[in-house]
Amino acid sequence: MDLFGHHREQQLQQQAPLAERLRPRSLDDFIGQEAILGPGRLLRRAIAADRLGSLILHGPPGTGKTTLARIIANTTRCHFSSLNAVLAGIKDLRTEVEQAQERLGRHGLRTLLFIDEVHRFNTAQQDALLPWVENGTVTLIGATTENPFFEVNKALVSRSRLFRLQSLDYRALEQVLDRALSDAEYGYGNRSVQVSPEARHHLVQVAGGDARSLLNALELAVETTDCDEAGVIQIDLTVAEESIQQQAVLYDKQGDAHFDTISAFIKSIRGSDPDAALFWLARMVEAGEDPRFIFRRLLISAGEDIGLADPQGVVVVEACAAAFDRVGLPEGLYPLAQATLYLAGTAKSNSTLGFFDAVRSLREEKSQKVPKHLRDAHRDGSAFGDGVGYRYPHAYAEHWVAQQYLPSALQGQIFWQPGPQGWEGERQAQLQQRRAAQLAAAAEWDSEQGEPLSSGPEDPAMERWLRRQLAQGEGRLQVLQKRLWAPIPLNRLDRVLVPSCRSLLWALPALAGTPEGGVSLQLEKADDGERIKAQLQVLDQLRRPQLIESQPHRLDQLPAQLSAGEQFELVVGRNVLQGADETDIQRWMDGLSILLAPQGRLDLLMSRPKGGPGSLLPEGTPELQTLEEQWLKRNLPLEALQRRLDHGGWLSTVEIWEETLPLPVNETLLRRWFTTNSTYYRWITQCGAVDLLDVLQSRYRQRLGSSLPQTITHHRLSAWPHP
Repeated sequence: MDLFGHHREQQLQQQAPLAERLRPRSLDDFIGQEAILGPGRLLRRAIAADRLGSLILHGPPGTGKTTLARIIANTTRCHFSSLNAVLAGIKDLRTEVEQAQERLGRHGLRTLLFIDEVHRFNTAQQDALLPWVENGTVTLIGATTENPFFEVNKALVSRSRLFRLQSLDYRALEQVLDRALSDAEYGYGNRSVQVSPEARHHLVQVAGGDARSLLNALELAVETTDCDEAGVIQIDLTVAEESIQQQAVLYDKQGDAHFDTISAFIKSIRGSDPDAALFWLARMVEAGEDPRFIFRRLLISAGEDIGLADPQGVVVVEACAAAFDRVGLPEGLYPLAQATLYLAGTAKSNSTLGFFDAVRSLREEKSQKVPKHLRDAHRDGSAFGDGVGYRYPHAYAEHWVAQQYLPSALQGQIFWQPGPQGWEGERQAQLQQRRAAQLAAAAEWDSEQGEPLSSGPEDPAMERWLRRQLAQGEGRLQVLQKRLWAPIPLNRLDRVLVPSCRSLLWALPALAGTPEGGVSLQLEKADDGERIKAQLQVLDQLRRPQLIESQPHRLDQLPAQLSAGEQFELVVGRNVLQGADETDIQRWMDGLSILLAPQGRLDLLMSRPKGGPGSLLPEGTPELQTLEEQWLKRNLPLEALQRRLDHGGWLSTVEIWEETLPLPVNETLLRRWFTTNSTYYRWITQCGAVDLLDVLQSRYRQRLGSSLPQTITHHRLSAWPHP
């Protein structure tokens, strides 16, 4: 770049909008999206290691998609090229591919190609890009506000990891606002600007999770407000309201909003919830959905979910549709609302005015997100978990079940008040009971329980490796592994710690179920580490678990070896803290409190024989059995650990079961029990019962070659920090 070009870039930077000037330049400056970019997450590790594969960033405007791509451009050692799909065509694509081929052939330099608004490419343009992504000539980074499952070539989607960026929450938007007001170089830190608490709340609330919208409103407010006598720019509520008028209803008739909202609408009718049905109807009407499409879906619902339970359902909807065609909009909204209410469990009356209460609430309420379990699961449910957790009402008594249909922010809102007369009066008491039950159900399991924010292509090599590792395990241990992991919900983005790991068997479910998260193994013995490292050699470096060496029972040593702030959603292990004393357990708990994420959980499987060597023989002595009980308790400090968890306010459960196994009596077994370096021998000796040991050993020698039944007791502990 020449001198004039550099000067031009500086001028553009100075004159750029506030949102552009404040765009973060590193991951440390990036605000929000901790679920995919937090310490220890796969995407953050891949960016830091410069080992990105093709990926598509998908989310609403103002959530950081383009910013994240620019951060990647600043950190990668690859050549970074960018195109905007609105302006570029096949000719531009070919030029980028040719240059990428030349760089790869001459210098061995890979190319990252960022395509903003990638959904704007038509099918031919996306097909032209596919071969070069597939053979590795370019690594694609796409950004889109649309669901890639709808708008992006399926072949491109299948070869890319998908990351869904969420609208920024209130706290993150406040951080954006604070940065804009304090940054002297790019923001208003060199000017005296005061924003009243009411104005601040309004700007953040109405921005609706869009950082760009917030910054544009702030810039308009500051630049159009004169200073007072003291030279201060005062931004009060009136100025804020003029600067950011109203949040737009995000709705695309061909995308997620269309399918998710109609899915929520039909499910609300099926669930006999007129309030939720009116809300989703209001959202569709306000967004410009064709009412005739809604009537078609109502006719389907009348046949599918009402059927012969009320034969008038189809008649009423058909009559309302005919009335709509006769009167048109806006008066046609009355029969549309009337048909909806009838199918949801109401009658023909002037109570359709409740529809306008729903419209008013829609305009005033800023949180319009469809609860995850109500979204359409037929398009991309397997990737993002849409529709998971939905309770099918027909599977329950009276074809109704208490569950959440309205957005979380609107729980308890009532749009329809049935009158005391006729059909409505007969259902008034039932509706009140159901509304109360739904509020209780929503409070119980808080339907918005974690967004699946990523998806990725299948990894056949990883699958083959996992099957091979599992095949090497002992059948009985595989059963225990499944029992340990079966109740644990795995999210693709979870970070998992396996403490006191001696075998990969106990980490395999985490490696399979958290491809965009991360797995860390605490190794307490050097020989275990060498064996596990050898098993991991064939895996891609980014898919390998992180190996952390420490002293036994020293979970508190791990934070110093992890990334700053790195925490784990799951801590899962077997036979942790065996032989630990009270000091060890306290240190372990101190480490756990630092390492476990706020919403994390602890799952431990601890196994021990029900009795020691003396109790296995009929001729065992009571004195020896008493000493063995004390020895076994020391090797399973579950009671001490649970006491500390309860004292710390944790919620915990313990499942206990037993299994009986044949124990072969051989020289190996005798060495394990009766040599001076065994924990059992040292304990009995310490208790002054060496003579009993000699007698017991001679009795076992008489049984060499036989088997004894041994009962193993398993304790499965699950615990969560109190919310």
